[in-house]
Amino acid sequence: MLAVVIVGFVPGDAFAHALGEYRASLSGLPWTFEPWEIGSLIFSAGLYAVGLLRLWMRAGIGRGVRLAQATAFFLGLLTIVVALVSPLDALGESLFSAHMIEHELLMIVAAPLLVLGRPLAVWVCAIPEIWRREIGGFFHRPAWRGPWLVFTGVWCAWVLHALALWLWHVPALFEAALENDAVHAFQHICFLGTALVFWWSVLGGAARRARGIALLSIFTTMVHTSILGALLTLSNTVWYRSYAVSSPTWGLTGLEDQQLGGIIMWVPAGLLYVVCGLLLSYHWLTTSPGTHSYP
Repeated sequence: MLAVVIVGFVPGDAFAHALGEYRASLSGLPWTFEPWEIGSLIFSAGLYAVGLLRLWMRAGIGRGVRLAQATAFFLGLLTIVVALVSPLDALGESLFSAHMIEHELLMIVAAPLLVLGRPLAVWVCAIPEIWRREIGGFFHRPAWRGPWLVFTGVWCAWVLHALALWLWHVPALFEAALENDAVHAFQHICFLGTALVFWWSVLGGAARRARGIALLSIFTTMVHTSILGALLTLSNTVWYRSYAVSSPTWGLTGLEDQQLGGIIMWVPAGLLYVVCGLLLSYHWLTTSPGTHSYP
């Protein structure tokens, strides 16, 4: 589907160059091994595995957290590896379109998969019982629980995610992320963090109480992200000067590279929101209101 759309919007030579250069470049680029990223991934996976093992030893395999949910969590971590550790990350430093794929993997693939895995419940099971009670008591205090419910509410999560998406695509901020590793890491944290809060808001307790609002949140997010993708695609000027310099080394002009990135955000990413909304609607229609809202 992406190939058909790109053929319609981008000159044929640019499309052929793009596919050829992606194939050739990924095989020759290095993997990115940032210690804090690798450490976070290993810690998250290990804590989840320990918690899941303890939960299933007590309740039985598939109880409390289903096998499909556990699989979703580990697939979410694998998606982060593809986005931030694989050669795609290195390619994203030279091609805006590759950078866009990286961001969409974090926000629309990894984030909902991680949320579906119910990590908080599983991580708690990995903690010693004496600590578990103290931590549980702390998080149930009004001073914490009140702000948390507001922060993860549908509208607050929507606004935070929208702000992160639009502000980080302002040329000055995007260029700053390309030029500074710390800013770049913070950009990824903002994208993934706000996406996790967004998907939590439409898959968790708030969505169970207001299903229509949750679906509206998904739909409007699809709309405003598609608008940003369309602006990138239809613009006659290159927004990010760094890619105007680096894209030609991969067979694309800066504008063609930007068009590819914009189309990725506009069409495939938009369709993923639609598919998620339809699947969530089907789940809600086939389950009773009292059933847990996670698909």
